[in-house]
Amino acid sequence: MRASTSTAVRPLLKWAGGKRQLLPALAEHYPRAFSRYFEPFMGSAAVFFDLLKSGRLARRAITLADVNPDLIGCYRTLRDRPEAVIRALNTLAREYRAGGTECYYEVRDTRFNPLRAALQARAAEPGDVADMYTPGLAAMLIFLNRTGFNGLFRLNRQGGFNVPAGRYTNPRICDETHLRVVAAALASPGVTIALQSFDRTLDETGAGDFVYCDPPYAPLSRTSSFASYTADGFNAFDQRRLQQKVVAACKRGAFVVVSNSSAAEILSAYTTTEAQKAGLEVWRVPARRSINSKASSRGPVDELIIGNVKKAAALRSIKPQMAKAGVGKTKRKSA
Repeated sequence: MRASTSTAVRPLLKWAGGKRQLLPALAEHYPRAFSRYFEPFMGSAAVFFDLLKSGRLARRAITLADVNPDLIGCYRTLRDRPEAVIRALNTLAREYRAGGTECYYEVRDTRFNPLRAALQARAAEPGDVADMYTPGLAAMLIFLNRTGFNGLFRLNRQGGFNVPAGRYTNPRICDETHLRVVAAALASPGVTIALQSFDRTLDETGAGDFVYCDPPYAPLSRTSSFASYTADGFNAFDQRRLQQKVVAACKRGAFVVVSNSSAAEILSAYTTTEAQKAGLEVWRVPARRSINSKASSRGPVDELIIGNVKKAAALRSIKPQMAKAGVGKTKRKSA
């Protein structure tokens, strides 16, 4: 498989803020033609897989990046050693069928976290953890993603994975065909999987490149924050830095699309005079939240699509003055 082929492939992982449900709206903002493709927040890479499926990544250089070493380590290991990952994941699937929830916690607490801690202790640099990832660890991450609560990846202050078990009757843990297709897609010529900050990734972009940014969302209330994809999290300062890098990339001639919550500070940041001069506009789209622990609190919520690619007529632009209205102050972040 090459990145230039039209391949029916879906994301490997469930991910908080994953964009499969918003793909039709996001696709309205894909540029008709572009040079290279960049995702500074790889996550589930739903847009990458969507572009790949449509054949729009033909003969293009692609950079998929993230600062989460577990995520990058898992993707790289599946790319390089798919059969070893599949064997390990099949073993975990058999154990889960026999042990259920107890198996989940046994894997999380006595295998996954201790092995991650051992790698971190040996690593000279934090990024070395991704390079030292093993097929066993990659299989465990996929297993925990398939059987944990809503597929979250969350770390506590000590850097330990602490997502509780999900409530699944018969989760499909090891889809061998899917794993091989994803591995082949990631191994396609021109695809780079990089462990690096969004700053560095956006600094690499230039005229004619297409960039899709899906950062951890700004919280819509004091209790709705979920940004612990790394031990350091993603805060308001990071959101401001991202806005500055996005504006700079637009000024260099890149096509940029950003997803975020409808928090007032995000509306304000992307409707400034500077942002407008860079060609950025903001659109509101309905989505569905799914990471709330209470099922009754999950449901429709507005998210924002921000970009300098001319929108289709079906989407409605948010005017700059609406940033002052405090839209969505009590809503929670969507998945």
